[in-house]
Amino acid sequence: MTADENNEPPSAIISFAKDNITVRKQAEKLSANLHLPVVPGAKKTSCEIVLFFSLIGLELHYNKTLRGKLHIDFDAADLTYRKQHGGGIKQPLARAIGIKANIRPSILDATAGLGIDSYLLASFGCRVRMIERSPFLAALLNDALQRIQCQNPLLLHGEAEALIAKAENRVDTIYLDPMYPPRGKSALNRQEMRIIRALVGDDDDADRVFLTALRHAAKRVVVKRPKAAPLLSGKRPSHVIKMKSSRFDVYMV
Repeated sequence: MTADENNEPPSAIISFAKDNITVRKQAEKLSANLHLPVVPGAKKTSCEIVLFFSLIGLELHYNKTLRGKLHIDFDAADLTYRKQHGGGIKQPLARAIGIKANIRPSILDATAGLGIDSYLLASFGCRVRMIERSPFLAALLNDALQRIQCQNPLLLHGEAEALIAKAENRVDTIYLDPMYPPRGKSALNRQEMRIIRALVGDDDDADRVFLTALRHAAKRVVVKRPKAAPLLSGKRPSHVIKMKSSRFDVYMV
């Protein structure tokens, strides 16, 4: 599919570094999956989003009001450091999920985002599936997993509520980290999170996904929230694990 097929410029295109056969093939494959045109060598265009294949992998360039880019690298130094020195199974995320010395629950991360939490949980030895509704973030996640030849976590693309409801086998823990409530201009999230919000919206279905998770989790549902944010659906958790600026609401089912 080429950009010439439409008179109006698309809101998103796929591009790649010129004169590289490997990334050209990757771009063409993603074009077929997302039904987006391919424009070689175009990072800065009138399009809102450019999915750009470079030698380091897939990048998402956001070219409108939130100028910036997203790139997922599970081998990044900061993530490697967190895996090695972040507290292991004693860190708040692992404790909230239900990981113990001899227990590795199966996990469904219903709001994958950049996949960091899913990847960390998989590194602890848990079997993890992660759901991402945005086709753009799903493409970034898929590329990052392919680069490290990793099948755990397993990526699912679609709407969390529907995928949770139709799953044949229950998982031990369903994890939700919905978009935080929007803040005022004086306290804007970092650029990366602002771009993610632009891609996925405000997760207005968070309460519905949460209630569906409560019906389908085998053991617990864990919700990450800002420290002062209201409870999802007003439901009081079984217990709470507090951190400096956020908390994990844990619901035993």
